[in-house]
Amino acid sequence: MAKPPDHVPAAGTLGESGEGFQVLDTTLRDGAQRDGISLTVGDKITIARLLDDYGVGYIEGGWPGSNPRDTAFFQQAAKRALLRHSQLVAFGSTRKPCTRAAQDPQVAALLRSEAPVVTLVAKAHDWHVTHALGTSLQENLDMVADTIDHLRSEGRRVFVDCEHFFDGHHANPAYAAAVVGTATEAGAEVVVLCDTNGGTLPRAVLGTVRELLAGTSVRIGIHAQDDSGCAVANTLAAVDAGATHVQCTANGYGERVGNADLFSVVSALELKYDLRVLPAGALSRSTEVSRRIAEAAGISPASHQPYVGSSAFAHKAGLHASAIAVDPQMYQHVEPSRVGNDMRMVVSELAGRSTMDLKCAQLGYDTRRHPGLAQRLAAAVKEREGRGQDYQDADASFELLLRDIILPSPARPFSVEQSHTVERHDVQEGVPVITSAVMIRTPSGGLVTGTAESSDTIESVHQGLREALGQHFGTAVEWIDLKRVTVRFLSDDSLGARVRVHVRAADAGSEWSCTGVGATIAEASRQALTDVYCFALTVRHANAGKPRRVHPRPGA
Repeated sequence: MAKPPDHVPAAGTLGESGEGFQVLDTTLRDGAQRDGISLTVGDKITIARLLDDYGVGYIEGGWPGSNPRDTAFFQQAAKRALLRHSQLVAFGSTRKPCTRAAQDPQVAALLRSEAPVVTLVAKAHDWHVTHALGTSLQENLDMVADTIDHLRSEGRRVFVDCEHFFDGHHANPAYAAAVVGTATEAGAEVVVLCDTNGGTLPRAVLGTVRELLAGTSVRIGIHAQDDSGCAVANTLAAVDAGATHVQCTANGYGERVGNADLFSVVSALELKYDLRVLPAGALSRSTEVSRRIAEAAGISPASHQPYVGSSAFAHKAGLHASAIAVDPQMYQHVEPSRVGNDMRMVVSELAGRSTMDLKCAQLGYDTRRHPGLAQRLAAAVKEREGRGQDYQDADASFELLLRDIILPSPARPFSVEQSHTVERHDVQEGVPVITSAVMIRTPSGGLVTGTAESSDTIESVHQGLREALGQHFGTAVEWIDLKRVTVRFLSDDSLGARVRVHVRAADAGSEWSCTGVGATIAEASRQALTDVYCFALTVRHANAGKPRRVHPRPGA
């Protein structure tokens, strides 16, 4: 395991301000600048509480005075005593040129926020000072010193973000260093070096931070954007060089392509550097916190996100599965449970016996009790995927296939005997009207038909099926909710299917996914939805209120 360099405070030691390693999350400020994210005050409060419970040291709540939502958030935070563990941070800029910090309205808004910590953004690139601010290099230094001094005189702790620092240091090293020196002399607790355009590479970060630290005693931080795909690597390079303050955003949210991902950074620091940067046990909540923040932000979780993504510990190739059967760590760099994630076996046409054995064990079925089951499953999957089916993210459909093979017939609680979908155009309303009739056969042999209308094909099929099921199963189907439905049109004519529908469903205790394929959207959705309700009425209904099995059981 990699160890931190000698100049990085190890777990439990103290930095310059009496703290160990500092983690500042700026999801509510920098992360909210991501295209597609629009956080309400309520969303910001939800995310702040999640981060506070997770245990990051500092939460940057936004820029009070710059917009009504951020101002309202700080008002609510002060009124509710929002944070129990973390320190709330207000973000803002140094005073304007040719005035005094005590008379600057934006600086006054920072004080009114009542945040105990203020992050000031200061220009560290001479070209930005003269062309963006339109002032002299000396006046910029005076703005930094005056604003820090005023905020400190009002009892605030001050961090300084040196904007465009690495580009500025490349263009004019002496001036970039002068901004750091001015902030240090004025009493800033932390000086943060920002790779604002995200174009710096790790070797340059390492060398620049080392050079700077050789001439200063202030705590140095790093704020990395991900435009060159190096935000996490640059953050860790800065730590290697001696930085003891990192700024990140949950799931890497941020302007343009984003920022250094909080969960990747803290996982690397705790698991690879052996640094304690979160409270004991908090790291194991990483996956949960990541997904809950994604939900609050209205962003689908990134399945391939390191550490916390649903595919972070997914294994598809048969060669990998054979090795994992011996020892899971042969193809995993850390134990998934340490970040609250799970190993997942991906079922596909590439799967062999080892993959099937491990996948069945995860679902709670022991293939040793059923000779030849793994081979039969692999053959069935390959045959169905040859017709367009896809089990990679459809564990429920796969488990139904498994049960069809090993359980006595009929293994399913119902079957669809007939399904018809007809579309007509409502001239008066100007919208399509789609009618679906679905006939099911119950285990006793009875036939029940449900009919529904909608302007959407999948919803029409769903409601028709649900009506039929409700007549036989009653309220047992009412607690099932469709979370997400996606449709993919297949271009390979040899598959025999033109449409694949993927449905993610949920009840009060769990979520599951199913797929269906067919010549039409109606046919594919009917197949997927049939799997959704078959799974709910068998596996989920039998385990209502119980956690999903993930370990082998003696027999199926």
